[in-house]
Amino acid sequence: MAKLTNWTPENDAFWDDKGKKIANKNLWISVFALILAFCVWQLWSVTAVRLNDVGFNFTKGELFTLAALPGLTGATLRLVYTFLPSILGGKRTTLLTTAVLLIPAIGIGFAVQNPETPYSVMLLLAALCGLGGGNLASSTATLNPFFPKKRKGTANGINVGIGNLGVSVVQFVTPIVIGIGFIGAFTGGGQMMPDGNVVYIQNAAFIWVIPIILAFFLTLFFMDEPPVVKQSIGAQLSVLKLKHTWIMAWLYIMCFGSFIGFAAAFPLLIRSEFPEMNAVAFAFLGPFVGASLRPAGGWISDKVNSGAKVTFWVIISMILATSGVVYFLQVHNFYGFLIMFIILFAGTGIANGSTFRMVPFIFEEKAVAPILGLIAAFAAYGAFFIPKIFGWSIDTTGTADLALYIFIGYYVISLWVCWNWYTRKNCEYEC
Repeated sequence: MAKLTNWTPENDAFWDDKGKKIANKNLWISVFALILAFCVWQLWSVTAVRLNDVGFNFTKGELFTLAALPGLTGATLRLVYTFLPSILGGKRTTLLTTAVLLIPAIGIGFAVQNPETPYSVMLLLAALCGLGGGNLASSTATLNPFFPKKRKGTANGINVGIGNLGVSVVQFVTPIVIGIGFIGAFTGGGQMMPDGNVVYIQNAAFIWVIPIILAFFLTLFFMDEPPVVKQSIGAQLSVLKLKHTWIMAWLYIMCFGSFIGFAAAFPLLIRSEFPEMNAVAFAFLGPFVGASLRPAGGWISDKVNSGAKVTFWVIISMILATSGVVYFLQVHNFYGFLIMFIILFAGTGIANGSTFRMVPFIFEEKAVAPILGLIAAFAAYGAFFIPKIFGWSIDTTGTADLALYIFIGYYVISLWVCWNWYTRKNCEYEC
């Protein structure tokens, strides 16, 4: 293990001489592992769309639950993963959290091949996908000590933003790999679709096994361990007593909770509201735009020296975009709906970066890592609640409109929260 004994990233000479090179190497290892974690976390978001096509017989509510459940377990695991780097060290934590991704990847690969697989087994495998959802909290806490304060916004934006691309990667790759016969021949054979085409739905899970193993060994041989003052879990949990921990949690739920929740629900939402469209052909676009723009959120905030101002204006754009989604749903215009949702995803991505950038300017250095981990954990529950709210809205009213009105209400309150504490004149923190 490459233990760094002298690590002073705030020293400009040290940073320029060798600190930057070491930090960036660890950043890209972290990014690769995090992409795979998000791929596993969101496997069901796109696989669930195909289950009934290959012989399963699940209701819409059951399918939305399969897409939502990884969000519940992933968010809960983040509350645990947040503290692992301070206990095990960042490198050991990354090794552990990467290795366990093999459990759901292999399990789902076998389960989806048999339409007689009980729904309870599918629920268990969906819950195990939450092992990928927990990784963002530990990844952030692991990476944070590598970078000086003035570069943390950009570094976190790159790590989490590109890591978030795992959502769009799995939604883009899955429709392709389930049609590749030579892989399917080695993984259990094909399944017949209603239109007579043969697919290999197990490939959606098995395709990630080799990359996960590769990420494990890259971490083992090349990731470093910076000297970090270890804190007890109690000491880290003490940040829950701070008012601004909860305020920032509210704002991060607004952006990342929306991003990951919409990503989990988007394929099924398209299938439900626009059954004439091929949902899996379009679903990856929203998460791709949102994840791609997350680094821009951190970078813009660094440039204008205010994550709060960026967050404020982005929330306004999210309110307008969500209103546009409602309008185009009501007139049943798919392409208008898609464009508005892409704009909404873009807003979530930029705000993801800008809100994370705010944290180091509000809290003491020793509190930053646990706070980033905790607010990331709270926000991840959006991956459970948003698909469930969509499913409830569709089952209750026949449309997703009611769910979207609820989200608009949340964004309006978030706009006031951001203005009141971080952007108005004489606010508590200009960050």
